[in-house]
Amino acid sequence: MYQTPHRRRNYAPFIIAIILAGALIVGLRIFFSAGADTDPAKLQGSEQVKACDGNGITLTVAASSEKAELLRSIASGYNGKKVGGRCADVIIETKASGGAMQALARGWDERQDGPQPDVWSPASNGWITLLQQRISGTDKASVVAADNPSIAKTPLVIAMPMPMAKALGWPGKKLGWSDLLQLSTDSWAKHGHPEWGDFRLGKTNPNFSTSGLNATVGAYFAATGLSGDLSEKNVADSKARNFVQGVERSIVHYGDTTLTFLSNLQRADDAGAGLSYISAVAVEEKSVWDYNQGNPTGDPKTLGKHDKPKVPLAAIYPKEGTLYSDNPYAVLTEPWVDEAKRQVAADFLAHLQAPEQQERFAEFAFRSYEGKAGKLITQENGLLPGEPKTTLSPPAPNVLDKVLSSWADLRKPANVLMVIDVSGSMGAPVPDTGKNKLELAKQAAINALPQFGPHDKVGLWMFSTARDGDKDYLELSPLSTVNGAQRKNLRTRLEGLTPDGGTGLYDTALAAYKHVRELHNDDAINAVVFLTDGKNEDIDSISLENLLPDLRTETGQDSVRLFTIAYGADADLGVLTQISEATSAAAYDSRKPGSIDQVFTAVISNF
Repeated sequence: MYQTPHRRRNYAPFIIAIILAGALIVGLRIFFSAGADTDPAKLQGSEQVKACDGNGITLTVAASSEKAELLRSIASGYNGKKVGGRCADVIIETKASGGAMQALARGWDERQDGPQPDVWSPASNGWITLLQQRISGTDKASVVAADNPSIAKTPLVIAMPMPMAKALGWPGKKLGWSDLLQLSTDSWAKHGHPEWGDFRLGKTNPNFSTSGLNATVGAYFAATGLSGDLSEKNVADSKARNFVQGVERSIVHYGDTTLTFLSNLQRADDAGAGLSYISAVAVEEKSVWDYNQGNPTGDPKTLGKHDKPKVPLAAIYPKEGTLYSDNPYAVLTEPWVDEAKRQVAADFLAHLQAPEQQERFAEFAFRSYEGKAGKLITQENGLLPGEPKTTLSPPAPNVLDKVLSSWADLRKPANVLMVIDVSGSMGAPVPDTGKNKLELAKQAAINALPQFGPHDKVGLWMFSTARDGDKDYLELSPLSTVNGAQRKNLRTRLEGLTPDGGTGLYDTALAAYKHVRELHNDDAINAVVFLTDGKNEDIDSISLENLLPDLRTETGQDSVRLFTIAYGADADLGVLTQISEATSAAAYDSRKPGSIDQVFTAVISNF
């Protein structure tokens, strides 16, 4: 085990600390639901101002986060319209596509899932397909209408820093998943750029993210040479699985959102290192435009508030074909959606598809609901209006379900150390739960264990102050393969945690980071998951200013990501964000302790 660093070291300042402090606002990740397509917009539906009085009709739309803020703006101009003789309001609630699908499949719970929607607009119709597949095995009736029209479209692309794309022949040469697979074994040296090192791919977790789901499907199509009618037999084929696994093994890490990759890339670019973090990332076409405008969140309110990148991205449209995020508009058939709401839903859909509103979508690099490219889809913006040449046909529900389940076997393994704060403040009760903060956190960690598979290794530390001699942390379970015995051991150890002591945050963070580096696995995602409810209280520990340079980002095989969770109202999200960003990871916001179960699930989605 790594020993506590000497308490009184005098570190030289490093430029990375300055960069991270300046980039703090960009990288804050405020988590509202289980999984996300991009980071949720900051203005939530509950903050929208209604135009109608108590006799009006309110339609609630659960929308995927990459378009939610734009939809709010459009709804603001719509609200107050008379529909069927009554005043109508449309409220947009941000809800990740994967999280909404899971909530609708099991039965919507407003305490856990937020306001129940009348209309669901995920990023892709694939989520509706998966929902129907999940419901088909139960006695539950379908909860969505048969016809779910698109309101805007954007294709999946492989975004690559422009110099790297040009080194491969962009825009003239056709490129695709097979080229990425070859790059993962050849490295950039074969293309005349050994200084770029190994090929590193960014890809989100397909259980939560549309781009991750579409990329996994696209890789299967590329492996089989098909453009439609993908079958369960194709998914089970060993050659196809080897192809998909080869692509997955070049992954830096996964995640619930492409914003992690794009924000980290923006920070690297700000520091003059735009070619050092990732070589490519699977995103939607509009996200390439967002990034190239200096606005990786895609939030219209932050457009123009950051410089454009020194190294822009280029969109590669896979030569094997790609899928569209078609942003369907699905009116629910649930009992609470009455005839009056259905009338408003139909009227608002017509409003969204009208030319004026389609132009609003085009202003943010969406294609029309018919798939037509607008004036922003240009090579100058890193996009190709004549692409994609081949559009893939989405798999049948049973096949899509098999693709998703196969990913668990083919994904890159993880090597993860969980570090849990057990300071005295973790014993504080959480209102309306009958439990304290530590009890909720323990249960969230236990609930997340099934996300790890038999190819992963997971360990557990606890920390407060003076837990093991002069060390603030104590190893409860070493990094071990997640078999039946280790699952039982982790559960037992988690259940036995009790709160006591102060918060020895900084020394523990550094020790955990260095411990995983010492046990680094070149063929795995190496990471620390660090949960704390407070601020550093060890006055003899390393300072934050000296900690950040030691958590230096490694761009090669030795990289370790430190994902932090700010838990409870007293947690210092700003400091935790700096710590995570020093390792090209992300901080998660669970300052409302009741959200910890969903947040923990989102953190584990990085692996």
